[in-house]
Amino acid sequence: MISSDGIRGYNDMIILYLILGGPSYGYEISKAIKTKTEGKYLIKETTLYSAFTRLEKNGYVESFYGTETNGKRRTYYQITEIGRQFYQEKCLEWDLTKEVVEKFKAYQEE
Repeated sequence: MISSDGIRGYNDMIILYLILGGPSYGYEISKAIKTKTEGKYLIKETTLYSAFTRLEKNGYVESFYGTETNGKRRTYYQITEIGRQFYQEKCLEWDLTKEVVEKFKAYQEE
């Protein structure tokens, strides 16, 4: 399993990717991350909701309440146009990050 330290700067990108196709809510996003990574990355609830707060503050997502489920209203998040631009920038940054890190990776041969 990957540590949250290794991926911390890309949680926003991951969340934005998952809402590119339409609005979603926290638990659904958390499950999607677990599924897509085949359980190799589990995002903590506090990490997820602090990311939502940051993304909304920066104008990258908008939140709204959905219908009630078992007496609770779910908060849904949808990406904004500015969020789509930010997502594209983070993708380019990730490509560069991978390129740089690859230069320092070595495998021991047996």
